[in-house]
Amino acid sequence: MKKLSELTPFVGDIMTYLYDGSTNEQLRIGNVYAFHLFMDGPGEMEIDGRYYPIERRTLIFLRPGQSHAFHISPAHPLASYNVYCDLWENQLPVSSNRSFIYAPEPFVFDTTAAEPLCNELNQLPSVFPLAAHPQLYDGFVMMAKAYHDAQFYRHEAANSFLYAWILTWYNALYLQQPSDYRIVRLLEYLHAHPERGESIETWSQFCGLKRTYFHELFLRETGVTPRAYHHNLVMRRAANLLLETELSITSIAERLGYPSIHPFSRHFSACYGINPSQYRLNPQSRIRMK
Repeated sequence: MKKLSELTPFVGDIMTYLYDGSTNEQLRIGNVYAFHLFMDGPGEMEIDGRYYPIERRTLIFLRPGQSHAFHISPAHPLASYNVYCDLWENQLPVSSNRSFIYAPEPFVFDTTAAEPLCNELNQLPSVFPLAAHPQLYDGFVMMAKAYHDAQFYRHEAANSFLYAWILTWYNALYLQQPSDYRIVRLLEYLHAHPERGESIETWSQFCGLKRTYFHELFLRETGVTPRAYHHNLVMRRAANLLLETELSITSIAERLGYPSIHPFSRHFSACYGINPSQYRLNPQSRIRMK
């Protein structure tokens, strides 16, 4: 079973296209992955026999062999950024020479883009509105324009762009994102000053909340307790200091608010599976733990 972070994308082509209701938009399948980002609406998308509305900034994600048709009125053509790609193969990509089969011909390809089992990829929807996600929309448009404007290393840049964009899309869909402004403000403060090991009472006052409700709200917004969240930040800062500075381990412990090296080493070992000295000296541990 693959993870989404194991993607090895190859972008065969990125193009702009104007859908005008012509015959080549009828029911068909493609042999590669495809993304279509519509800047405007309305229209309708047929995918595997189901119909979905196309509104402003609607994203369409199609898998290899997935039947689809664009139902666009000739009186109101719609422009789209189209990305055709492989997601699991960048050495012998299919998307560099994509093809389609139109109904009523049999929907059977000799070769399609690789589709290993990946539950995370399966969780990505076929139709998704990006109007409420301006960063995702801007990132997709930036990728398309960078591909079009690039004179050198076009595919390399687009492959990296697409990899990061898909992971960001998945995170926006399924990873817990704090939304309460009081907790968001506190998190910004904690990230800026993880070495300040203040009390829960201090943090609750920072948010203007009673301690009990603060604890409940923090857990609901982040999925972890305030102490656990802060502890993870401290351990991350410790790892960075070990790799990026020549400070002694004792100095790092003191900088992060520990009274001595012993509790610091114990906490670090519990978090990373090796002690601070091993983490600093063992190159393999750095790769594994980053």
